[in-house]
Amino acid sequence: MPTVDAPRRSFWAWCLESEEPTQQQREELAAKLSERAGTAIVARAVPNLEDATLRAPRLVIPGALAGWCTTDIWERAFHAKGAHFTDRTRSFNLDFPNPPDVVAHPRSEAELEATVDWCTSSGHVMVPYGGGSSVVWGVNPPDDDAVVTIALDQLDQVLEIDEVSRAARIQGGVFGPHLEDQLRPHGYTLRHFPQSFRFSTLGGWIATRSGGHYATNHTHIDDFVESVRMLTPQGWWESRRLPGSGAGPSPDRMVIGSEGILGVITEAWMRIQRRPEYRATAGVTFDSWPAATEAVRQVAQAKLWPANLRVLDPAEAHRAAGLDGTKSLLIIGFESADLTQRHNIAQAVEIVRGCGGQVDDDEIRVADGSAAPTGREGAVGAWRDAFIGVGLGVDTSLGLVADTFETAITWDRWPDLDALVRDRVGATLRKVFGHEPMLSCRFTHVYTDGPAPYYTWSGMGRQGSEISMWEDVKHAAGEAILEAGGTITHHHAVGRMHRPQYDRQRPDLFADALRAAKASVDPGGLLNPGVLIDP
Repeated sequence: MPTVDAPRRSFWAWCLESEEPTQQQREELAAKLSERAGTAIVARAVPNLEDATLRAPRLVIPGALAGWCTTDIWERAFHAKGAHFTDRTRSFNLDFPNPPDVVAHPRSEAELEATVDWCTSSGHVMVPYGGGSSVVWGVNPPDDDAVVTIALDQLDQVLEIDEVSRAARIQGGVFGPHLEDQLRPHGYTLRHFPQSFRFSTLGGWIATRSGGHYATNHTHIDDFVESVRMLTPQGWWESRRLPGSGAGPSPDRMVIGSEGILGVITEAWMRIQRRPEYRATAGVTFDSWPAATEAVRQVAQAKLWPANLRVLDPAEAHRAAGLDGTKSLLIIGFESADLTQRHNIAQAVEIVRGCGGQVDDDEIRVADGSAAPTGREGAVGAWRDAFIGVGLGVDTSLGLVADTFETAITWDRWPDLDALVRDRVGATLRKVFGHEPMLSCRFTHVYTDGPAPYYTWSGMGRQGSEISMWEDVKHAAGEAILEAGGTITHHHAVGRMHRPQYDRQRPDLFADALRAAKASVDPGGLLNPGVLIDP
């Protein structure tokens, strides 16, 4: 329990237990932060879960379910939260105010049915759980009388590959690396790499409308879904497998982004592709941020569809790519399993040079066939390493407060949104932290009609007050985005964190329709209550 053997995850850091930061590493960082802040920063000891006091389970597991259900303290603590800054801070402090009473790891659809039947007949709240990478409080148990978290990690197989149609039937609990490991021997890849790839699952990607590797064209997980199978309290929901259909509203579209309020996703047919062999990459610098974003717009609207079209403002290019802080960096990347990309990269470079972009011909990397991958050198390689290497948590509870927020906006409104966000959030950061904090922006995804900007911020706060300081900044960011006409989330999902702004963003009649759909498949309102809608 669970039966699939895997290294255990840290209950407080974004890593495996074996990779947790040491006390020495934390003390060394605390000394540096003390010097920067001009005040003593104390590196409290790395937490031991044996010192935690969790509320006693309020449920007794039926004997028939004992083989895959548990009340183990690590299981309950780990599944009590996601991976957000606030989640990790509370976990470090051994603060688990509302852990699930039981954690279920069904090993088959039959065991999942038995679990859902038990919860439905007894009135227990159910929280579907993939990899726990949510940064919007999407898997945090609500405050209810009894909660069962249903973890899908035991359903982790590629069940079938259709090489003619180039699709695969895949179980929802498979983690990103294990999914690719199963496709690789057949020469295929899903090619969906969110930053949470290592610790997130296919079912979670579908439930949250994950944004992945591609900056253009194939951006969200939506683009890869062929059909979905999901268990609801009223029975199975499975769509017909088709390349496309005009037969009314799509049943798949209702499941994608449903965030666990309609059912538990057990498997899906996904569009796969041959592994790329041809690549081309260029890193282009700009003297101004507006010129860089204009270059991105022109490339996107030329419909060249680069796999990577990410632009970093000067602060982000300095922080994540090692530039000097005066120039923006545009990263362009093309890939294909069949054709050289030297022509596409040449056309894209011609466009961005026309917007003031600077790149030498010998800095444009092209790899054909079995040549080594591109994008591993210089500023582009530095950015790639920073993107993949998500922090492990060495700075947790040392007074550093940091987070990100993302949105999407049409090109005509983009300059005004950027100006408003920088003004409002910048002012709040200065007020909260009392010094000039870090605020930067990059585009993660780009559409012909607008970008998806992603902001990163951090400040040196007060130990013990990190969460309250974060709350002030988060509120300012959400209000600025909504006022500017953007979406409260482009790919991080709604969860419970974004509900205040989401409730104002979506039409009221749509909420009524979604509420009616939930009542149809989950009449008891037991699936992940508080996410997306209230009863």
